[in-house]
Amino acid sequence: MSALFSSSSASPWHAGERAIQEQAGVAAQMEGVGQRVMRSFMPDQHREFFAQLPFLVVGSVDGEGSPWASLLQGMPGFATSPDPQRLDIAAQPVAGDPLAETLHLGTRLGLLGIELPTRRRNRMNGRIIKMSGSGFSVAVEQSFGNCPQYIQARDYVDLSPAPEAVTVEPFLGLDEPARQLIVESDTFFVASAIPREDGGFDPDVSHRGGRPGFVRVDADGTLTIPDYAGNRFFNTLGNLSVYPRAGLSFIDFHKGDLLQLTGAASVVLNGSNAEMIEGVQRVWQVRPVRGRWLRNAVPLRFRFREFSPASMRAGIWSESHRTVDRGS
Repeated sequence: MSALFSSSSASPWHAGERAIQEQAGVAAQMEGVGQRVMRSFMPDQHREFFAQLPFLVVGSVDGEGSPWASLLQGMPGFATSPDPQRLDIAAQPVAGDPLAETLHLGTRLGLLGIELPTRRRNRMNGRIIKMSGSGFSVAVEQSFGNCPQYIQARDYVDLSPAPEAVTVEPFLGLDEPARQLIVESDTFFVASAIPREDGGFDPDVSHRGGRPGFVRVDADGTLTIPDYAGNRFFNTLGNLSVYPRAGLSFIDFHKGDLLQLTGAASVVLNGSNAEMIEGVQRVWQVRPVRGRWLRNAVPLRFRFREFSPASMRAGIWSESHRTVDRGS
């Protein structure tokens, strides 16, 4: 939902989102839904929600026009909302994260608050209005909630482990450890964006989940992801149809490493790929062109509790991944 929400009479959906909604036959319905759920401010329950989180997911676009999905972390309370129009974040990106190069006054970001133990999530997109040595402040331009579907429940084991040095390992394409992590993952985050008339971008960042095997990795490195039934906002797919680039991040919950990828993206509507998973009407694909491992970038520790009911019902590419040990 990267189009700016300017008034109650304006459509909350941009042309790309509306096109996917029309293809799905829900455009008229979603116009009314969007008017009800989209806000230009954060309601109190969202403000309180962000303040209790130990990490945020951030979507940004670098100087080359590539989206990236990043993590910001801190003790609960590191993100606070002094008023409904602002979110203050007392955190900085880890060394080597592309987000560090894009944090400037006026930069627009997509923010996702997700609480894995409760499977709650809320989104906020906005513009940096203040910078400091400890963090930055974001003016709210869009605020909306998301359903808990496909979020696997994980409990926090340690919110404040001893910090470790982060090492950066950039690569082109996908190395074998990256392929292995992707096919074993049940969770990842995706950043997308649409261009602005002033030459900048409106980024967005979202969550995707399923049972291990729901992301297919082809021999050439192309990732194919099913678009499971959801809230029918089609934020990410709408963005990709307008600006076909995406940034993906996968957390190695065992080691605390973060895998970041960025590359060309495409949406396949009612194509042969979509027909390979029962009940999936469309898929989207990403061909990574650049990536990096941020070793020790996730100091938080989680314990897997259970798959979401929606994930258990959804099909996957490879049934052989049904019994992967989720570990911690």
